[in-house]
Amino acid sequence: MDFEDIFKQMKDNLFELIGDRVSDFTSEGKKDMKAFLEASKGKLKTWTQLLADGMLTLDDFNWLVKSQKDLLVMQALYQTGTSKIKLGHLKNAVIRTIVDTVKKIVL
Repeated sequence: MDFEDIFKQMKDNLFELIGDRVSDFTSEGKKDMKAFLEASKGKLKTWTQLLADGMLTLDDFNWLVKSQKDLLVMQALYQTGTSKIKLGHLKNAVIRTIVDTVKKIVL
């Protein structure tokens, strides 16, 4: 398992999500996403490896990724006037995208 390939795919999928969901604020969304991914990279790598090794279930992995939700600040998007409700939905979509990306590649 090459985590860097998985991480690149995850990043590509998340940037596509941001572009689809927040088309007017793509550059701001990318800044927020990059900050979140860099802050979470070490944990995501560890959890992905544990999932691949069968030491975590998909539910465990999902729960751990959700625990990172508070790190996903989305400050740049919030400053552009995006509502908190829309940001909440976007955060949930980000978590789903991360889990789905890893699931497709690892399992």
